[in-house]
Amino acid sequence: MSRIIAVIIMFTPGIIGAFGIKLMRDALFVEVSPILFNEIIQFIIGFIMFAAGLAFIGGFIYHRDKKNQLVKDRTKENE
Repeated sequence: MSRIIAVIIMFTPGIIGAFGIKLMRDALFVEVSPILFNEIIQFIIGFIMFAAGLAFIGGFIYHRDKKNQLVKDRTKENE
């Protein structure tokens, strides 16, 4: 059951990031969404959605690798 929840948690930001890419592409080809009224605003919202999805997935992978000790902890090197 926990694996299904983890897949859903990873799937949602991926969908948000993909929709952000679609909004940016549509803004470049001047196809304005009915919800958004300007190409520039549509591109900015698309970029924010893409960056948020990418950051969430990247942070999740980094946290998992750090928990499994696949990434060195740099704070311990300074001690």
